[in-house]
Amino acid sequence: MTSQALFTWPSQAAVGSLVAKSKIYAHAKPIAALRALFVAQVESITWAYKLSPETINLPAKPAVPEIEVFEVTLKLPDVSHSVLRCIDKAMPRPILFNLRFEGKTQPVAAYKRPSDAASDQWVMGDYHAAPWQEDGDARPALPLALDLQGLYEQLLRQHLAIPARTGETLRHQLDRLAALAAKQAAAAKLEARLTFEKQFNRRVEINAQLRTIRTELEALT
Repeated sequence: MTSQALFTWPSQAAVGSLVAKSKIYAHAKPIAALRALFVAQVESITWAYKLSPETINLPAKPAVPEIEVFEVTLKLPDVSHSVLRCIDKAMPRPILFNLRFEGKTQPVAAYKRPSDAASDQWVMGDYHAAPWQEDGDARPALPLALDLQGLYEQLLRQHLAIPARTGETLRHQLDRLAALAAKQAAAAKLEARLTFEKQFNRRVEINAQLRTIRTELEALT
């Protein structure tokens, strides 16, 4: 993990407004099974902070007009990403989630940007989570940035499992993470096959495929 992803949010950016689940449902229109997950997993949702030109004096960009910080208090120590995606769908702005459970907080976020095809629609990637942290742990101030897009990219990178390479854009870093996850899944399947394979020739073939994938994994990391 590159770093922790919890910060001392500026007091002037505080919102502190409870978000009713019914409002999320009205905007995102989740199916009944997803509403049941909200009931089972989520205690409350708070719009905690709004990082905007008015609150932190950084200029907006078309892709990042402002950044929202939502605190989600959980009934369980985990939450389905489909629940977070539903909240994200209801709010057409980048969101950083802080999941809270029994005195600990976990930062979770997905890269969210306007669609290249339609600027009124948003595209979302996979969710990335930093480790759980004790609520009493010291937190750094926000990183320095020239605008909200630069700040958002810096904050989001703190959630990612591998650090950026020199000069690597956020999109390329995320693409590399996706490729890494796909290769890891492929390697796990081959390892499982190898466990049960008894035929010598097939084991040799699977081992060769594993060596290739492990070399590719090293290159990605």
